[in-house]
Amino acid sequence: MLDFDLTEEHRILEQTVREWGARAVAPKIHDLDREHRFDRNYLTQMAEMGLLGCSVPQEYGGAGMDYISLGLVSEELEYLDTSLRVIMSVHAGLNCLTLLTWGTEDQKKRYLVPQAQGKKIATYGLTEPAAGSDVRGIQTTAIKRGDRYFMTGEKMWISLADVADNFLVFAWTDVEKKKQKDPSGIGAFIIERAFKGFSSGTLKEKWGILAGNTGFFKMDEVEVPESNLVGGPGEGFKIAMFALDQGRYTVAAGATGLIRACRDASVKYAKERKTFGVEIAQHQLVKEMIAQMESDYQASRLLWMRAGFLKNSGRRNTRETGLAKWFSTVASERAAGDCVQVHGANGYSDEYPAGRFYRNCKGAVIYEGTREIHKVMQADYVLGYRQDKPTRCELPAHKA
Repeated sequence: MLDFDLTEEHRILEQTVREWGARAVAPKIHDLDREHRFDRNYLTQMAEMGLLGCSVPQEYGGAGMDYISLGLVSEELEYLDTSLRVIMSVHAGLNCLTLLTWGTEDQKKRYLVPQAQGKKIATYGLTEPAAGSDVRGIQTTAIKRGDRYFMTGEKMWISLADVADNFLVFAWTDVEKKKQKDPSGIGAFIIERAFKGFSSGTLKEKWGILAGNTGFFKMDEVEVPESNLVGGPGEGFKIAMFALDQGRYTVAAGATGLIRACRDASVKYAKERKTFGVEIAQHQLVKEMIAQMESDYQASRLLWMRAGFLKNSGRRNTRETGLAKWFSTVASERAAGDCVQVHGANGYSDEYPAGRFYRNCKGAVIYEGTREIHKVMQADYVLGYRQDKPTRCELPAHKA
């Protein structure tokens, strides 16, 4: 039975992240955003708190918390700034949980353990300059010669591209299947920054998530040991989709935190600002916007927690996680727009957080499955056109 009450462990975690954020992040985030500057110190501090491996079992270097905990951390971090939640998405969700589920014992020991401990930072490399939603359109190849793969290609819009040590990268391993766009020809690989032929760069022209590191990386005949192949040679597409389930979960919880941030900022401003002799909070249409934020916050939180409950019990949750991601990110865009509206002209001022919320929210409506992709997915579930088939590996249930 689904219990809506947080455990004492959940409440302590939530409060710990909240207090850390108020002390270490809130006073600095405005300047970091304005300066387009990523602060690596936050990675160290998050590692010290056990956040980077919060839902990885202790035997693999993690804190052994459940998947609801991962959602709570994501929500609290995005309440502060989207750039911090993105760290959890790519490092903890897309990468670590994928290695936990699909990795060999050797891969877990060599890569997952130091990542869960925060000694190594990890990210995810699927998107390319000409391939986003169309995963079959990727051009990166990994050609096997002997016991090595030689990888060539470019990945784009990669969070922590200039920061991460390890990369979960997807490439075609079968040239003929690439021509046919048969996804069974895609493989998943662990790439280290130190591998010869690897290079990365930062994207400078983005207009949101400015306190985060976003970039690209290139591979020119990067030599990859066969032992770094995750899953089987033809399982890359399945692994990519599995990873997105975990990333979307953190995105959904994070967008929920952004809605709450918009609500709180709007309430504060509406009770301070006066027009026509009264607080603007007294105006009916301002109340309407704040009420919508509260409704969206509560609904979004229930949706991601439902997905987290299914994860904890070891049940497939692709449909539920996708719905949570779609609903909460669209709702966060609405909340951010209304937050700017509540602030009026000051919503355009950099002195208030409303503009940062508005710039940050849009990315999540696009990445890890666009709004349109998720609409089609949810319709197909209802129409009976889409069913989630069992895969060889499933996210392990949480062991209390």
